[in-house]
Amino acid sequence: MSLRIYGNRLVKTLPGQQTRPTAARVREALFNIWQGAIVGCHWLDLCAGAGSMSAEALCRGADTVVAIEQSGRACQLIRENLAKYAREEQQFYVYRGDVLKQLPKLGARQYDRIYFDPPYHGELYSGVLDAIARYDLLAADGELAVEHDPNRPPMATVSHLKICRQKVYGNCAITFYRLETNDATA
Repeated sequence: MSLRIYGNRLVKTLPGQQTRPTAARVREALFNIWQGAIVGCHWLDLCAGAGSMSAEALCRGADTVVAIEQSGRACQLIRENLAKYAREEQQFYVYRGDVLKQLPKLGARQYDRIYFDPPYHGELYSGVLDAIARYDLLAADGELAVEHDPNRPPMATVSHLKICRQKVYGNCAITFYRLETNDATA
């Protein structure tokens, strides 16, 4: 099975809804929101599925893409999809395993854009959001987008993260977070 991303490019997906690819209109809306921030960015894709969001980020000019996915079959597809569209100067990494166990292994790198799309009715939201804050993975001017069921939003407040906007697209919603800044002056 395949789906189309930026520039009418094809990305392979697993059959059925095992990896539940982000709908085309949601993907397009997200990249429209982030359109001025993708070129040259460091992109982190959590619960990456088939890697369509990561492939799109590469096609739109991200310098580095890191994808984390638990399914071995999906990781192989992600590698194939990213290798197909990465230019020589771009880097990509695909890590297989539990997202909560993989996040501490990312080291001191920070990401300009983080996309997190877990199973909607799973229990990953709070743990992953806490880990992103704890391991300081979001760059100072970065943004985190969390895809979820519109009737079941992720945590409203997370240590050092604040909601900056929320969008609903039918049966899918995205909540955007930024780092909390201390605007108080002494």
